[in-house]
Amino acid sequence: MKVLLFGKNGQVGWELQRSLAVLGELVALDMDSTDLHADFSRPEGLRATVEAIRPDVIVNAAAHTAVDKAESEPDLARRINAEAPGVLARAAADSGALLVHYSTDYVFDGEGRAYRSEDAVAGPLNVYGQTKLAGEDAIRETCPHHLIFRTSWVYGARGGNFAKTMLRLAGERDRLTVIDDQIGAPTGADLLADITAHAVCTTLQQPGKAGLYHAVAAGETSWHGYASFVIEHARRAGMVLKATQVDPVPTTAFPTQARRPHNSRLSTAKLQNAFGLTLPSWQSGVARMLHEIIW
Repeated sequence: MKVLLFGKNGQVGWELQRSLAVLGELVALDMDSTDLHADFSRPEGLRATVEAIRPDVIVNAAAHTAVDKAESEPDLARRINAEAPGVLARAAADSGALLVHYSTDYVFDGEGRAYRSEDAVAGPLNVYGQTKLAGEDAIRETCPHHLIFRTSWVYGARGGNFAKTMLRLAGERDRLTVIDDQIGAPTGADLLADITAHAVCTTLQQPGKAGLYHAVAAGETSWHGYASFVIEHARRAGMVLKATQVDPVPTTAFPTQARRPHNSRLSTAKLQNAFGLTLPSWQSGVARMLHEIIW
């Protein structure tokens, strides 16, 4: 089996290099790759890369993920998040490859408290969510043999993340204020990578498994709950922190260019039933990540 991975140096892409390597020959590219075109800001060149590699599986972990910045550069966000996946979808359909793509809870409006299923009505609040939804639509319309994973609050031990920011601030300040009215599930890039490898193997053997799935860790929390967990876990591990208080505040306390959904709860029942999975709690994944970055 030959697997073509785009976005190898992102948080998810880095973990995918590990999980996909055992499936066969892996060709991993990033936008700076020189021998083959992998720059999603120039999507027209991606087909040639697919035709040169002739993969059995194409995994797209590349995206414009700067949510606020997307508001001021919507054309670039659309090229990367919508047009480029459309090019890959057409190339995959023509070659018979399975296309794997990652999307986001931001395709929803975040109203209410219910867990959203895959067939819930979308209603993105910002350019990032709009362009990611357009990318989903382009794939669904063109390439039936696909796996789209919607996820939320993704973190990885490599590179920057929310937990590292909270630990840095807690070491500098006596008191932190963190948003408590946005609810979701912190989801590890390593978990997404393992889900992907398992789902790819299953779907290649059972093409009827292709489709859209929600893929997040189990449970829910707010950013305030997330920060409190991180700081308490670090203290128990012996880390000396200055902050003695983490105060909850509403979203309005931190105005941003892009509106965020308040409710990012995603139901994973379809994913778990289709692929025989039991997803771990968000706490277990964050604790594992913290163990890696603290020691």
